Amino acid sequence: MNAVNPTSWWWVRHAPVTSHVGRIYGSDDVACDTSDREVFRRLAGMLPRNAVWVTSQLQRTHQTAQAIADHLPADAAPEPVAVEAFGEQSFGDWHGLTHAELNESRNGAWHRFWLAPAHETPPGGESFLDVIERVSDAVTRLSEQHRGRDIVAVTHGGTIRAALGHALGIDAEQALAFEVANCAVTRLDHFPGSPGSHAPERDGSWRVSLVNSTVRTFD
Repeated sequence: MNAVNPTSWWWVRHAPVTSHVGRIYGSDDVACDTSDREVFRRLAGMLPRNAVWVTSQLQRTHQTAQAIADHLPADAAPEPVAVEAFGEQSFGDWHGLTHAELNESRNGAWHRFWLAPAHETPPGGESFLDVIERVSDAVTRLSEQHRGRDIVAVTHGGTIRAALGHALGIDAEQALAFEVANCAVTRLDHFPGSPGSHAPERDGSWRVSLVNSTVRTFD
C-alpha cells in the first residue's frame, strides 16, 4: 500500500480583541492585541515552514499572521491570501451589544457555548449552519488545490469550530462545544480518497491531530 501524504491544516485563532471586551463583534472588522511577542515567537516555532498561509478578510487575522511572521526567517516569511469564506460569523443587528443586552432582547434565551443555537439566524446576520457551509466549501477547494501541503489558516473561533464540525462530520450544535482560545492551534489532516490509498472513499478522510493547543502567556 502506497503512503499518502495528507493535506495538513494548521488553524490558528487570532490574538485577543481588547477594545470590545464584553461586546459582540463577530464579523465587525476590529483590531487585536499583538503586544505579547513571546506568544508569537512560540507559534512561529510550532508552525511548519514552506506552508500555504491564508487568513480571513478581517484585519485581526492579518495582524496575527504578521506578528507570527515577525519571528520567522526572512526567506520563510509567508504571504497570506485572504479568504472571505473564513470570516467570523455575522451576528447582524447583535453587533455592538453586550451579552447582557442580547439576553435581555431575547427574553433571557441563551446558549451555553455560543450566542445562539446553530440553526438560529440573527437579524441581518447568518446562522452557524451557514458558517459551516461556507467554511466546508472553502476547505474542500483549498485541500484539493494544495493537496499534500501544509496550510496555516489564521482565522476565528467560529471558523475553526466549523472546520472541526466539517472534518468530524458531527452535528453543528456539537461543533459549538469545542473551546478555541486566542492564539491556540488546531491541526486537521486530510487524506485524499484516491484509488489505492487507505481511504478510497470519494471525499477522503480526516484525522484530528491537535485541538486548541495553547502557547499563550496572557490570562
